[in-house]
Amino acid sequence: MTYEIVDHTYDIVIVGAGGAGLRAALGMAASGLRTACVTKVFPTRSHTVAAQGGMAASLGNMGDGDNWRFHMYDTVKGSDWLGDQDAIEYMCREAVPAVLELEHFGVPFSRTSEGKIYQRPFGGQTIDFGRQMTQRTCAAADRTGHAILHTLYQQCLKHDTEFFVEYFALDLLMDDDGVCRGLLAWNMEDGTLHRFRAHRTVLATGGYGRVYFSCTAAHTCTGDGNAMVLRAGLPLEDMEFMQFHPSGIYGSGCLITEGARGEGGYFTNAQDERFMERYAPSAKDLAGRDVVCRAMTIEINEGRGCGPQKDYIELHLEHLGADILHERLPGISETAKIFAGVDVTREPIPVLPTVHYNMGGVPTNLHGEVVTKRQGDPESVVQGLMAIGEAACVSVHGANRLGSNSLLDIIVFGRAAALRATETLHRGEGHPTLPDEASDRAIARLDRIRWSKGKSGAGAIRLAMQRTMQRHCAVFRTGSLLKEGADRLDEVIAMMRNDLGVADRSMMFNTDLTEALELDNMLAQASVSLRSAIGRNESRGAHAREDFPKRDDEAWLRHTLSWLDQDGRVRLDYRPVHLQPLSNDVATIPPKERVY
Repeated sequence: MTYEIVDHTYDIVIVGAGGAGLRAALGMAASGLRTACVTKVFPTRSHTVAAQGGMAASLGNMGDGDNWRFHMYDTVKGSDWLGDQDAIEYMCREAVPAVLELEHFGVPFSRTSEGKIYQRPFGGQTIDFGRQMTQRTCAAADRTGHAILHTLYQQCLKHDTEFFVEYFALDLLMDDDGVCRGLLAWNMEDGTLHRFRAHRTVLATGGYGRVYFSCTAAHTCTGDGNAMVLRAGLPLEDMEFMQFHPSGIYGSGCLITEGARGEGGYFTNAQDERFMERYAPSAKDLAGRDVVCRAMTIEINEGRGCGPQKDYIELHLEHLGADILHERLPGISETAKIFAGVDVTREPIPVLPTVHYNMGGVPTNLHGEVVTKRQGDPESVVQGLMAIGEAACVSVHGANRLGSNSLLDIIVFGRAAALRATETLHRGEGHPTLPDEASDRAIARLDRIRWSKGKSGAGAIRLAMQRTMQRHCAVFRTGSLLKEGADRLDEVIAMMRNDLGVADRSMMFNTDLTEALELDNMLAQASVSLRSAIGRNESRGAHAREDFPKRDDEAWLRHTLSWLDQDGRVRLDYRPVHLQPLSNDVATIPPKERVY
């Protein structure tokens, strides 16, 4: 079928209007670059709106002497030494000015009695290099992401960012030299196709949590940018590392922020025992998320879970008092009432480890430029293409992200991408000729899915994928379990290829087609995630192999790169972790045993 394509030319096109995309858009538009933002949902509906607990920055407002070096140490340790120390240093040093900048933009942070930005404790946050807990997380009650997202959207409008809302990004437009020249998108409102040509295409499409059956992510979190990168013949990095959050509401997966434990909440098992004291004697309930999730899973597996099926843990907040809960945790109090039927002032919340965040993504340098491994060079920059936020892997989170570093990540590296674009571009530069084949490939994929005539709907295939990932790539893993999952996933992929049926063939507000396109994106990421997990024969951070229970720094202090060939075969390679910090102000933090 022939489609009429509407052409657009910009200096910058950003895919995604969450916190990362909006912070980049703001910086780019304010500098005078003509900037477009393409998003499949209205900007203030982006998933950043769901971030609750806060944003890490060593302001030291609580009088504990915090500074960026302590923050850097905690982040390197939290990453289980897989994080790149140059990028981590950059993020932690830029955290304080990033928060103050947001305050000046208008973010309504909660306040101390002295009028300073309020900071709460979060997991893995210490001072004096691990010997004492600190309060580092800057919060706007428990709706911090909501406050940041709305403020950034207002600032983007002020600086004339052009938004294309309810446009579904289909594929990157790559020229014959491997340079990204823009993207093709589908306007879901009127059914037209739009070709965006730009000198820089910025992927800010978020994570891919919906490849799992139970997750805290919105239904829009399908990793569309990651899949476009795979189809462009580029790798993703560290896709074996998926973070499970300790406190997803039992049965629904809705998030209860780590800030609830930062304010003094704690877990108990069926024996009313505060079991985290056994697993993390110092940090207890505020240990790293991977540590807490494994502890909870062990308690349930050994028969100490709560409830009739002994399959959840209880989170207690009732001792904090109604006033504190109303002031600092109003959002999760409402969420617990709606999704668990619990009055948090009187009874505990039933919770379970739930998929929450993807440490892996599109490999980038600390400027947001996408990198790939070419001719042995693992830092080779892909011209014209950038990635930021959860879609990217800088890598500041390594094998395990510390809570409250995600909002920091999106702001710091959204700004860094804007600075890089401003340094390297001039407004209104001409665009080279784009070969027709680039658009033809994207349209061919659209048609293949749109005109599918099989007997299985996208929903049934998606459920099979989600159950496979939930069962075979969870908190604890073994080689045989992962291999069985990969074989099962291959069957699901074959089902997608041979038996998908799209009932609605129209192009206007076709949710059936949208879900099928998202499913195609998710299957690609599930495939490289499982194969990357099979390849890493150690336990590190969120990747816990029961058949390889020890961390192996000699063999595995390296990032996984995964390509997905056109025939569906996953190819793995590796690149070294950056152990050298960015400046001489701090020394390399050498690997050691990670205990809390």
